[in-house]
Amino acid sequence: MPRGIPHKKPEAPTAVDAILRVKRLHPLAQIPKYQTTGAACFDLHSVSDTMAIPAGQARTVDIGLAFDIPDGHVLMVYSRSGLGFNHGLRLANGTGVVDSDFTGGVVVRLHNDSAELYAVHTGDRVAQAMLVKLPKVVLQEVDTLAQTARGASGFGSSGK
Repeated sequence: MPRGIPHKKPEAPTAVDAILRVKRLHPLAQIPKYQTTGAACFDLHSVSDTMAIPAGQARTVDIGLAFDIPDGHVLMVYSRSGLGFNHGLRLANGTGVVDSDFTGGVVVRLHNDSAELYAVHTGDRVAQAMLVKLPKVVLQEVDTLAQTARGASGFGSSGK
């Protein structure tokens, strides 16, 4: 392609792989949506009243939604990268795992790693989530494991 001519990505197929049913539990709850066509996750918005998260502390934020997660799937909830990079906020539990048999309201707990107070307002995008199809696995107890070059070496054993 000649220099200076922008490359346009081809449009992705629009086939639907799963339907995630969403129930509003709060009148201000926003049905999640993808912010861009290439987004892996959809955003989750706060319905909590404005709350301050002091430096070094955590607060629970309600998103006002429950999900009917299809069998064989899990809803994975992650921190929003902009909140982490720009404000030092992250999910207190790292990553949220919402199992398909849980139908209660989903909340997130945000931890403020910065030295500044952070305020969360109603409607703010506080986390992101994706629906993931799970493989079916059988756990099998064994007496020995396969031998590899690395073996049991861990925690920095492969270099920087």
